[in-house]
Amino acid sequence: MPFGICFLKNDVYFCTRYRMTVMKKELHPDNYRLVVFKDMSNGYTFMTKSTASSKEKIKMDDGKEYPLIKLEISNTSHPFYTGKMKLVDSAGRVDKFMNRYKNHLEKKNKK
Repeated sequence: MPFGICFLKNDVYFCTRYRMTVMKKELHPDNYRLVVFKDMSNGYTFMTKSTASSKEKIKMDDGKEYPLIKLEISNTSHPFYTGKMKLVDSAGRVDKFMNRYKNHLEKKNKK
């Protein structure tokens, strides 16, 4: 049987081959609007729909004001996406490694 038997029960669409949920009524918030997100590390801005609240506004090229959400990092400044991987050490693991193998590294550099 290519499609299986399907039926609707309590706003959920069931099928014997797969389960697909149907969006329930009044589930999405009403305050979807265009919001500008700005990467504070490099100034990159992009606009998308969001429900995030903000007290700040920014005027865009089209002359309209939009709510502004400030970001610390985005795809334009993230080391993975930019290819500039940096060694991030929050637990001191690199320092422990360097101290443990300091003599070995010194010998290797002298050769």
